[in-house]
Amino acid sequence: MWGAADGAGTDNNRVMAARPRDAERIEVRGVVQGVGFRPFVHRLATEAGLDGVVGNDAAGVFVEVSGPSERIDEFVARLRAEAPPLARVDDVIRGVGVPARHRGFRIVESSSTGPARTFVAPDTAVCDDCLAELDDPTDRRHRHPFITCTNCGPRFTIIRELPYDRPSTTMAPFAMCAACAAEYTDPANRRYHAQPICCHDCGPTLRYRPTGVDRDVAADPLAATLTEIDARGTVAVKGAGGYQLACDSTDDSAVGSLRARKQRPDKPFAVMVADLDEARRLAEISAAEAAQLCSPARPIVLLRARPTGALSDLVAPRTPMLGLMLPSTPMHHLLFALGAPPLVMTSGNVSGEPLAHLDADAFDRLGPLCDGFLFHDREIHEPCDDSVVRVAGEHLLPVRRARGFTPMPVPIGTGGRSVLATGGELKNTFCLAGAGQAVMSPHLGDMGNLPTIQAFERSVARFEQIYAITPDVVAVDPHPGYAATKWARAHHGDRIVEVQHHHAHIAAVMAEHECDPHTPVIGIAFDGTGYGDDGAIWGGEVLMADVDGYRRVAHLAPVDLPGGDAAIRNPWRVALSHLRTADIDWSDDIASVRCAAPGDLALLQHQLDRRVACVPTTSMGRLFDAVASLLDLRHEISYEAQAAIQLEMAAVDHADEHAYGFELRGSIIDQRPVIRAIVDDLRTQVPVGRIARRFHQAVADAVVEVAQRERSTGSTVALSGGVFQNALLVTLCAVSLERAGFTVLTHHLVPPNDGGLALGQAFVAAHRSEPVPSSSLGVGSSTTGPKPSTTNQEP
Repeated sequence: MWGAADGAGTDNNRVMAARPRDAERIEVRGVVQGVGFRPFVHRLATEAGLDGVVGNDAAGVFVEVSGPSERIDEFVARLRAEAPPLARVDDVIRGVGVPARHRGFRIVESSSTGPARTFVAPDTAVCDDCLAELDDPTDRRHRHPFITCTNCGPRFTIIRELPYDRPSTTMAPFAMCAACAAEYTDPANRRYHAQPICCHDCGPTLRYRPTGVDRDVAADPLAATLTEIDARGTVAVKGAGGYQLACDSTDDSAVGSLRARKQRPDKPFAVMVADLDEARRLAEISAAEAAQLCSPARPIVLLRARPTGALSDLVAPRTPMLGLMLPSTPMHHLLFALGAPPLVMTSGNVSGEPLAHLDADAFDRLGPLCDGFLFHDREIHEPCDDSVVRVAGEHLLPVRRARGFTPMPVPIGTGGRSVLATGGELKNTFCLAGAGQAVMSPHLGDMGNLPTIQAFERSVARFEQIYAITPDVVAVDPHPGYAATKWARAHHGDRIVEVQHHHAHIAAVMAEHECDPHTPVIGIAFDGTGYGDDGAIWGGEVLMADVDGYRRVAHLAPVDLPGGDAAIRNPWRVALSHLRTADIDWSDDIASVRCAAPGDLALLQHQLDRRVACVPTTSMGRLFDAVASLLDLRHEISYEAQAAIQLEMAAVDHADEHAYGFELRGSIIDQRPVIRAIVDDLRTQVPVGRIARRFHQAVADAVVEVAQRERSTGSTVALSGGVFQNALLVTLCAVSLERAGFTVLTHHLVPPNDGGLALGQAFVAAHRSEPVPSSSLGVGSSTTGPKPSTTNQEP
């Protein structure tokens, strides 16, 4: 397990024992391998005139140093203050050392003894120094597709085991040439001990082959790729963490063909552009959004599109949002240097399946989706998809946490159990936690198919091997239909701890902010679906929660969800259920009524009258869907959050201060007055955008009202759940709560959707005062009630 050395306390620079001041052993913990930390230590020690050695071990970086005591003190202070940009120093432990037997300072071979306690760094985008060399005809790495240094490039996706050294990575088969070896051993060189170092003479080889051909056919793989793209084809491109499907985003035929092949009728595609200037031509970009686009993580950033007509309308049908990303690998930069247009760059998979990352699997699974393959012979050991983020106000709001962020650890407080948390059904991630740190897996996908379950199982095994963790307990969602829960029960049945879905959401944001695990917060958990203690579908919940449990203090008034999954796919059905609950006739002047066939209306009426296949729900996500249908924005969806996104986009350009009013009656947040007011406004022809804004403000006002009522038990409010992917809503809630004097916690490290669920499960299971038996469904649990849908849709 991870942990500190014996005798360590909690100070930043901890003293292991009384020691002479002229010889020390220093242990550095955190993200300190694969980030240029040893060369950095070498430089600091050399500048200070200190003697000794630095090396990697399974716990992090160790330093044996000798010299004047005041110089050692200065050296230690600089270790933390001037750490390399990709490093994160969590702890510096100072102890008694052995005086150096030689003069000077050097890097020594790594030690692999002892349990793994260090962390793996994320992959990062190619740095500016490497890009300058890539573009320099006089440099020996000119146009080298795998150029890298200690400050950039692959890390997480190529490592097999710790400590992080070349033999432990997928670069092991590529022996360094003499020139690269000289740079690798030169303390003054930027590539000093850079494990992925290579060049044209000794690195991986880029290749191209058409689909269905079993040999490479192009002397210039990059040119062949662009030729295929120019011919309206799709090419599967092997990136750092897996395959991406690329085509010309300006061409309707190319984008339409990819949509049909990928079985993705409406969900927007991400677009990669050459640089920030090109991105600004396609979207409105704030300074905070530009910073995310240009960050080392190079995520997909969800932006407001400009109506330029430069891209095919099929890239993001019927939504003003556009996901843009900048090139992250040298290969991407080289494609744009050759004149590539803005490229659709989407995950290499059939929708719902895991990302393809192994060549043989990609040739098999992606062959029907593409016309050619641009690939190479460096193995991807751990797949990692592109991250997706938004900016809410000036703050990062993760939507999908993967490349560039994973597997950076999240501190969750010491003293707890080691935990494997298995996450949810959709947007699955898992979490491995021990000794106060939690490591989240990259986004794996939806667990409703066998390939994703198999990918989940392989990834869990790799994480447990790399980090040498055997979990004390395994945390799961209590939903009986979740594949991850079934897997956990089959493999770890005697160590299961159930964590209710919305409790886990609130615990996740508590963990991010390093809250005291035993101090309750007012948790606002708004999402599409979560298995409630009463067997109903929850999703509009207010919980007083800490790791030991929760009290459900308020929730949306329940309505019937007619047809379960059918209602989720058809927001008009949910809208009509809300109209019925609000005692509003289904008249033809309401869009949700007009869009339905007469036979469907009669069947739905019968279904609601008899409550046949109707599941009660308190879901805020479904309320957003219902309002989107009432406003004639979306009546059917083909991907998660489709209706809610259009409702948010309709609202953002309006600043109407008038809001509708939910009615707070005891523990019920009654939405019927809001539904009635919306229908009244529609009938008086109030603009749809203004109605959408009033609805958003009404939700924010209801959050503040219920928080005010609970203020006597806490003044910290945590916002979590998939509804809070809505940047407008999270901003309105946060601003209103802060004005009311509350401390507001929102997500900035993991997504508010189910992609962050595992962190909350781990936080609860690690710190809960007493383990909860696997039969328990949570505080105030009940096993009565109808079985909910197994599709955990979130807006």
